[in-house]
Amino acid sequence: MPNNIVVVGAQWGDEGKGKVIDILSPGYDYIVRYQGGNNAGHTVDIRGEKHILHLIPSGILHKKKICVIGNGVVVDPKALLDEIDILHAKGISTSNRLFISEQAHIIFPYHKTSDELKEIKKGGTKIGTTKKGIGPCYADKVARTGIRMLEFMNDALFKSMLKEIIREKNTTLKALYGFKGFNFENIYKDYVRYRARIKKYVTDTSYMLYEAVRNNKTVLFEGAQGTLLDVDFGTYPFVTSSNSSAGGACIGTGIGPTEISKVVGVVKAYTTRVGEGPFPTEFSSNLMDEIRKRGREFGATTGRPRRCGWFDAVVVSHSIRINGMTEIVVTKLDVLDALDTIRVCVAYKHKGKVYDHFTADQAVLEECEPVYLDMPGWRQDTTRIKAYGDLPGNAKKYLKKIQELLNTKIVLISVGSERRQTFKKGA
Repeated sequence: MPNNIVVVGAQWGDEGKGKVIDILSPGYDYIVRYQGGNNAGHTVDIRGEKHILHLIPSGILHKKKICVIGNGVVVDPKALLDEIDILHAKGISTSNRLFISEQAHIIFPYHKTSDELKEIKKGGTKIGTTKKGIGPCYADKVARTGIRMLEFMNDALFKSMLKEIIREKNTTLKALYGFKGFNFENIYKDYVRYRARIKKYVTDTSYMLYEAVRNNKTVLFEGAQGTLLDVDFGTYPFVTSSNSSAGGACIGTGIGPTEISKVVGVVKAYTTRVGEGPFPTEFSSNLMDEIRKRGREFGATTGRPRRCGWFDAVVVSHSIRINGMTEIVVTKLDVLDALDTIRVCVAYKHKGKVYDHFTADQAVLEECEPVYLDMPGWRQDTTRIKAYGDLPGNAKKYLKKIQELLNTKIVLISVGSERRQTFKKGA
C-alpha cells in the first residue's frame, strides 16, 4: 500500500497549508507542488522567523528533502529566482533538491499585463485576480499557444515562438485595450538570463516521481489555494484557473491516482477568503476588524486584507466530498479565544428552500441566509497549550461539534503560527 498523501485546503485558501506541510514533511522523501503559480503564498513560522514561499514547496525548509514543481504549475521565472535567492541568503540550499517539470508552462510579461488590463476593464464585475498572469498563462496552455520549459530550453525554438507570440499579443492587446505593445528583444534578453540559472533544475519530473514511488519513496503533494477556488468545483467564476482540489495532484504531476493513499484537508476554525465572490458567513464590519487583527488576515502574496466569517460546515463538507478527505487539520483555533459566542453554519436558506449541501448556483450563494448553530466561547488564551486535553472545555466541545458535522476525523490542531503551536487531537 503506498504512503503518499495530498494536503489540500478545504475552504477558500489561506487555511495554513504551508505550516501543515512543513510539519508533515519530515515523514516524506519528496514534497511536490502540483498546481497554481506565484499567486499562492505558504507561510511557515520557525522560531519567530517567517518564511513565505510562493512556488517552491514548503518542504525545502527541511534538509535533504527533494522538492518538485510539477507540470501543473505555471512558473514566473523571475519570481522563482527571487525565491531561490531569498532561500540561499538564509543558508537554505536548492542544489540537487529542487526540480522543475520540463512540461511546466512559463509566465511572460504579456500574461501579467493581460491579467491587469482585463480586470480593469471588468470594473464592478472584476474577479479579484492577483494580476500575476496566472489565468492568461493557463488560457494559453489550453489554447495550445503556451511555452513550456522544454521549449524554453531550446533557444532557437524559444526565440521563434516568442517572436510570433509577442506579435500576436501586441495586436490583440492594442485592439482590445489600446496597449502600446511589448518589445521582443527586451523580453527575450531577460528570459535568456533567467534560463541560464533555471536550466539546472529542469527535468522530467513525472518520470522522476514514478521511479521514486517504484523504489518505495514517499511523496507529499502540496496544493495551493483551496477547494472553493477550484476552477470546476469552486465558486465559479470567482475561482483560480486550475484544479486546486486533490484530483489536480494526479494531472499536475503525472502520478496515477492509485499511488495516493490519503487526502488531508486543512481548515481554519473560522473562514476567510480573498478577493471577490460569494461568502455566506461573512462577518459584520466590527467583528471583521477584530478577527482580521487577531488572525493577521492579510494575504501572503498580495497583502490584501482577507474577508472573514464564521465556520461554514456546508462549504467544508463539500470539500470533504470532492477531495475524498479522511482527515482534517484545524488551524487558528486561538483566534476565537476572546469570543463569547461562536457560530457554525450548518445550512443555507434561499427563497423558502433549505440547502444542507453546497450548491454551485451563484445566485443562491450570494443571496442565501446562513442557518447557524450557536456555541459558547471559552474566553481563555489557548496559544500556550501543548496538548488537546489541556484545551478549555468549550473549545473541545466546538471541535467535537465540527467533527460531528463533517463526519471526518480531526487529527491536528494549531493554536498559533509557529511549528511548536500544534498538537494532535485526542480520542
